[in-house]
Amino acid sequence: MERLMGFPLVLAALATTAHAEEMSLSTAHYELNLVPVAENLESPWGMAVLPGELFVISERTGQIQTFYNGERQEIEGLPGIHVEGQGGLLDIAASPDYPDTGWLYFTYSSGDEDSTATALARGRLAGDRLVDVEELFEQNRRSEPGSNAGSRLAWMGDDTLLMSVGDRNSPERAQDTQDHAGSILRLDPQGLAPENNPLLEEAGYLPELYSWGHRHVLGLAVDETRNNVWAVEARGNGHDELIRLHRGENHGWPEASNGGQGNGSDILEAVASSELFTEEEVIEPAYRFPEDVAPSGLAVVNGEHYPDWQGNLLVGGLESEQLYRFEVNGSDISDMEELLDETQGPVREVRQGPDGYLYVLIGDESGTLYRLEPEE
Repeated sequence: MERLMGFPLVLAALATTAHAEEMSLSTAHYELNLVPVAENLESPWGMAVLPGELFVISERTGQIQTFYNGERQEIEGLPGIHVEGQGGLLDIAASPDYPDTGWLYFTYSSGDEDSTATALARGRLAGDRLVDVEELFEQNRRSEPGSNAGSRLAWMGDDTLLMSVGDRNSPERAQDTQDHAGSILRLDPQGLAPENNPLLEEAGYLPELYSWGHRHVLGLAVDETRNNVWAVEARGNGHDELIRLHRGENHGWPEASNGGQGNGSDILEAVASSELFTEEEVIEPAYRFPEDVAPSGLAVVNGEHYPDWQGNLLVGGLESEQLYRFEVNGSDISDMEELLDETQGPVREVRQGPDGYLYVLIGDESGTLYRLEPEE
């Protein structure tokens, strides 16, 4: 805890070019206040809420910003990051044993203007720097920079780490089980494939694969209480999805719309002929959005501040600029509520902090992190 309590030693004042205002929000169960806790963020992507209300936010443009008691500090010491299109500095997550080890894990685009790969690294905060930085994993095939890099991180109850990698704008790669693109990976804290991964000993499959057949997963959440792993995926065909992940299974991308339903029965001809992929093997989503949402950010609600939302899912929308609440019945979705009366910009990420509060990251060029506080 010494590292956390001693940070930061030197803080810069929060930029004053713009100030986000607190907002009120009426929902089916609560009157909520959206309270800004960090603002003036440039292309925010991911966040980690640490004990003691220390907020660590990744900006796709290649910076990590920390906020403590309303003040910010830009963190130096990151590895080389190639920023282009949807690539750059991506998600960030604290290790489950952060108070003891201080590890922060983050994903980013590694490479140059010719080719990049989505990579995973970790480091420790020390004042205004990231130290002990080490790259743990890099996807096995590089691509032209810019499109569908991913990436989201989520810890499982056994301290293994889920990491999404986009299809890099090459849909057929999501059906190649010897390519990390278009998949969810499961890694140990050192970035290696755990011995109990579902496809570890299967011929023709990369050992890190947890699931495959994904386009661009920008939301991951683990519900340990109900033994579910959830993801949201931008399918780019008018049928974005909320998915309950099945370990070791194919989730069907690429697929083409079939009578407006996009049900996975009209697969690209070259992929459909593959022995690795048949229609019967495709896992259907738990919910398919009726319009383009570009879902991003996902949290399972278990915090004490929202007793009527226990087990619900909160999902953000980049294109819709909306925040959605899903009621879950077992492994099925039973209802959905749109929460925002007025859009405030693209909703990038949703997380539940160690204080039990929900946090929502909204905006692009000038983003804001809000805490959702129920009115008493």
